[in-house]
Amino acid sequence: MWCLKSSMLRFAKQIAHKEVARSISSAAAVQNAPLHGIRILDLTRIVAGPYCTMILGDLGAEVLKIEKPGRGDEARIWGPPFVGDTKESCYFITFNRNKKSVCVNIQSEEGRNILYELAKVSDILVENYVPGKLDSLQLGYEHFYEIAPHLIYCSITGFGSKGPYSKRPGYDVIAASIGGLLHITGPENGEPCKTGVALIDLSTGLYAHGAILAALLKRAKTGKGQKIDCDLLSTELSTLINIGSNYLNAGKEATRWGTAHESIVPYQAFPTQDGYYTIGTGSDKQFVEFCRLINHKELADDPKFLTNEVRVKNRLELIEIIGRALSAKANSEWADVFASSSFPNGPVNDLRATFNDPHVKSVDIVKTLNHSTAGEIRVVGPAVTYSEGGNEIRTPPPVLGQHTEEVLSGVLGYDTKKIRELREMKIIS
Repeated sequence: MWCLKSSMLRFAKQIAHKEVARSISSAAAVQNAPLHGIRILDLTRIVAGPYCTMILGDLGAEVLKIEKPGRGDEARIWGPPFVGDTKESCYFITFNRNKKSVCVNIQSEEGRNILYELAKVSDILVENYVPGKLDSLQLGYEHFYEIAPHLIYCSITGFGSKGPYSKRPGYDVIAASIGGLLHITGPENGEPCKTGVALIDLSTGLYAHGAILAALLKRAKTGKGQKIDCDLLSTELSTLINIGSNYLNAGKEATRWGTAHESIVPYQAFPTQDGYYTIGTGSDKQFVEFCRLINHKELADDPKFLTNEVRVKNRLELIEIIGRALSAKANSEWADVFASSSFPNGPVNDLRATFNDPHVKSVDIVKTLNHSTAGEIRVVGPAVTYSEGGNEIRTPPPVLGQHTEEVLSGVLGYDTKKIRELREMKIIS
């Protein structure tokens, strides 16, 4: 019996030591993060704004997600699918890790006062309401500037703060429609297609996160905050890159090319025995190598295909020949053939193949978290790594209102009585 008690005691001490070590390690990781000590008021919902603040949260910022009592971010109910048998939507958990959920009724004077107090002790506010909405609630940039001139206030909208469309709500697919992306996406001579994910939302979130970091650097020099405007349509126009330049500088209207490239041949996905395989030969030298590997060396010597310029002119004939060649083998066979080649190539994977790809597994980008109601969930972690660390997932997405009391008491110093009164008045939940 004594031996059993002794073993159990040693085991308990080992567990305790591991928990302490884990806690110390976690605290050290937070302090090592680039944005440790930065606090963000997150008044965003859906995709672009939450993606921006999640990136900043991964970098160590404390993100206070301000949500509507009883409802919260609309993405919480964007399902199915949900996680298991819960009502936690897969959509919401994608964009909201490393955040604290604080439920405040911003329609009320008391709720606005809470935001004013939080702004005084915060560094950044990010919102994605239709322009004018927060101004009508006395929560616009000018209102915060009066009480917190150090605050960096970032607005993410569909069409910006001026112009005839400024008051319109904006979703990714609308910006992609008006901004020309749908016109250039889809099969040749086919219908316009939207991208499989909301790339304009994500790109706008990335723009916003970069702009906020730049504003933080400037504030370090001047001590002053500022207003930042990011919008989906401007993002979309900026990402037209060479296609936009072709029109602006050469008057060339764009068309849809499917997976092909307007100016490089071959550069597209080809059907194989069991799917599609994508080839990109960006130089004449790579084209010669490609022809050799598919056992069509004669193509590289044909005057019609000697240079990229003539390959573009004779695209249809060349693509037909390559298509017949690649259809003779399966994706895995072509992957072996092209394994050591100098030109970019790869199979068109479904998600099962994507997340089971040996390279994807080796970079360990998929992380497992323990969610308070959904149990074990998996998310794609930060796409950027730092040699000194600090860009990582620390907490799972919060349930609605999970941190309301913690923030009001810990950040603003509210006592139990005041918090209870606010709850009874339905200012918080």
